[in-house]
Amino acid sequence: QVQLVESGGGLVQAGGSLRLSCAASGRTFSNYAMGWFRQVPGKEREFVAAISGSGSSTRYADSVKGRFTISRDNVQNTAYLQMNSLKPEDTAVYYCAASSSRIIIDYISGFRSWGQGTQVTVSS
Repeated sequence: QVQLVESGGGLVQAGGSLRLSCAASGRTFSNYAMGWFRQVPGKEREFVAAISGSGSSTRYADSVKGRFTISRDNVQNTAYLQMNSLKPEDTAVYYCAASSSRIIIDYISGFRSWGQGTQVTVSS
């Protein structure tokens, strides 16, 4: 079992930036891919970005491509989501998640461990 703790959320104006962090413990960090998802009240949780266990492969939702960057530090056991050019529609609770293998995936059911979420609010 993997324990995940997100941090870095907050309130930012449109056009601003935030960096989310996800600290992991419990398994060898490089053995599993990581993902970021987000959810607003009344809507389903949606995929944002994912990275393979080695960090060599990344994948993004079309809505964030070119603005968000996912990365990981396999020494510090931490994944990151750098969010630039933020828009009000990026407002959501952001969750990090760990999959069961190193291979990159982008579907919710493939992720077995989840953090508690961190709120990101973008004002217009």
